Amino acid sequence: MSISTPSGEQKSPGSVKVTGKPSAKPGAKPGVKPTGAGKGKGGGPRKPIAPVKVNQERNWGPIALFTAVGLLAVGIIGWGAWAAFRPGGAGYKWEDRAKSISGIQDFRGENLTSQHVWGPVQYTHSPPVGGNHTYPPVWQQCMGNIYDSPIPNEHAVHSMEHGAVWVTYKAGLPADQVKILEGKVRQKPFTMLSPVENLDKNVSLQAWGWQLKVDDVNDGRIADFIGALAKNATVEPNATCGLGTTAVGSTPLTEEQAQRLNGGQ
Repeated sequence: MSISTPSGEQKSPGSVKVTGKPSAKPGAKPGVKPTGAGKGKGGGPRKPIAPVKVNQERNWGPIALFTAVGLLAVGIIGWGAWAAFRPGGAGYKWEDRAKSISGIQDFRGENLTSQHVWGPVQYTHSPPVGGNHTYPPVWQQCMGNIYDSPIPNEHAVHSMEHGAVWVTYKAGLPADQVKILEGKVRQKPFTMLSPVENLDKNVSLQAWGWQLKVDDVNDGRIADFIGALAKNATVEPNATCGLGTTAVGSTPLTEEQAQRLNGGQ
């Protein structure tokens, strides 16, 4: 007895037709491409891309500028420190700075009196370095004032009581030398400049109890004296060098003249 299929085809028992992608090789991990995937044509390895070198030249202009500015700043700071802390520099007490000036004389041991009086006063030193002087408000204005004529000693001493440095020069000193002295005083508070008749040196500087005499208007000790003693050498702290009087002459103002200048008070 024979058995036939309807289509006439013979099929092997157990054969199964499978469609779709072929399975991965045995042992391959799922999701991982086989070695060599993504290679170029011919299956060879792709050449690595060489990094592009960018030639960036350093801009030396700003660097040089900043370096120069830094060196200048260091130099300025160094100079300031040296000027302040050298012997007699601004970093020292004013009395120590004053005493370090060669040739300066300290008359404070004479116990200079400081009474207010009217009329002329006889002074021990010429120009005077302290003593009795005119009543307020008669002091010589000492805000860097330049006087072309002599001023009364009594007015100047009152200014020194307030802390002024009185710079004097021998009457008749050449004009170009006077100009140099004016430049050391002009617009500097607690200083004033005036000529003095028969001065024994070309220049004499006075502060209360201190004096320095020199012959050369360019002598560096002039600036040292002003820097150390202006406003500091005072027996009346916090007193002003403003207001006062700008009167010139050889005799001090009288009480009546002072009252008239002060509005009759």
